[in-house]
Amino acid sequence: MTTARHPRPAELQDTSIDEIAETYVRKFGDITADWEAFEDAKLDGYRRAQHRFIGGGGSGKHDDPDVIKGGSFTLSIMFVNPGEGNAAHTHEVEEVFFVLRGHLTVFFEEEDTGRRLYRKLGPWECVSCPPGVIHGYDNDSLEPVYFQVMLGKGKPETMGYADDKLYENRDGHL
Repeated sequence: MTTARHPRPAELQDTSIDEIAETYVRKFGDITADWEAFEDAKLDGYRRAQHRFIGGGGSGKHDDPDVIKGGSFTLSIMFVNPGEGNAAHTHEVEEVFFVLRGHLTVFFEEEDTGRRLYRKLGPWECVSCPPGVIHGYDNDSLEPVYFQVMLGKGKPETMGYADDKLYENRDGHL
């Protein structure tokens, strides 16, 4: 006989391991790429696909029944073609980009001056973007990039675009 050394959360107390395995496994092949997960993804230069695994991600889409419910974080995989990226933005929580395949240029932006500081990331490299710091990324390489994105909250707010027009329309994708 084995013993669990930590208690299950209240909502899983009477849940069978069969139900847990069914509810908490998500396979990439079962996920439809969401090319309109973000308002800026509808614009040339920002087109990308989100593959949601856990939680709603920074898109604010929390109603997908197939996504594993996020407790204290979200996890998704982004696919970005060459020449595409995302708009400068902030979150109320930490955001992590972890490159799986390809190369990604991430940036941090000063609020007062608009000055950007760039860092190039390759496979198995990551960046942690603190809450409230303007940041983003570009795929300025010649190949597509896949990278993991994690946000430090199960249901984060919609991203806060630094650009006023994008910010005003941020809920257009919900």
